[in-house]
Amino acid sequence: MIAPTSDVLTKTVSAGAAEAVTKQQLRIPSKILDQEDFLKLLVTQLANQDPLAPQTDTAFIAQMAQFTSLEQTKGMTADIAQMRSQQKILQAMSLLDREVVVQSEKTGVAKGIVKGFDMEGSDPKLIIGEDRYDLDDILTIRLANHN
Repeated sequence: MIAPTSDVLTKTVSAGAAEAVTKQQLRIPSKILDQEDFLKLLVTQLANQDPLAPQTDTAFIAQMAQFTSLEQTKGMTADIAQMRSQQKILQAMSLLDREVVVQSEKTGVAKGIVKGFDMEGSDPKLIIGEDRYDLDDILTIRLANHN
């Protein structure tokens, strides 16, 4: 009995893919796929694709592109969070020795000179008198009048 053409092609493609995998050097996977890794996967996928079901391979490539995009987005999100934290620190530093008016639920409206700041997590808390305030509590900023 002669095997159906699709079975012969599938077995040939599978055997070729298995041979290609065994010939490759073993590699320790990295956490993030870079552009070179993605292109290698793309070339390997195209070389070993099933001609009777090309959409399956296209879907795989689309999934890999989405995965790579997701990893890059995660990295950018972490970078942006770090930049925001650094920006808040710079903003707090620029307020040192300035006279500010702040409003908070705890103390109401208060006025005083920023003497320093403490960090609570990634957020600086301005030290005005004995109290600590968020940067968002600031209503006005003036140069301190040292007489």
